[in-house]
Amino acid sequence: MFNTRAATTAEHLIDRMVVNVEHGRFERSLSGLTAVGALVTTAEVFIEHYGASFGNRWMWSPIIVTPPVVVAGIGGVFSTKWAKTALPITAAIYTANGLAGEYFHARGVARKPGGWAMASYNVPMGPPIAAPGLMCIVGGMGLLAALLRREK
Repeated sequence: MFNTRAATTAEHLIDRMVVNVEHGRFERSLSGLTAVGALVTTAEVFIEHYGASFGNRWMWSPIIVTPPVVVAGIGGVFSTKWAKTALPITAAIYTANGLAGEYFHARGVARKPGGWAMASYNVPMGPPIAAPGLMCIVGGMGLLAALLRREK
């Protein structure tokens, strides 16, 4: 019927996660997740932009802004100074690049024949509208990591 052991384990996992946040261990985890998230996101961006032949030179910008976020995220795992200085700056740039991507993708849909009036066709066939939002989320994780306190 109901697996009490699994429910107990989940409670303990949630309790452990709350304790980690309360004691400042989440800053280090979120810094590392920001670095990994930026790598995975940029790999996907590179594949998609490569498929579009990097037709606009702004398509290179997500590739260029990623290495500093990765280095700052890894540095944030090991150093408070990196988590509080380099990570928020690079994460803010990464987030801003994601917002710029949202604009360029929306403009790309608008430039297709019929523009937004034929959104039911142009949104699925045009540049992916939500994809740059993933960069904003990863950058936001880096900004949040900088706001959290570190354990002593």
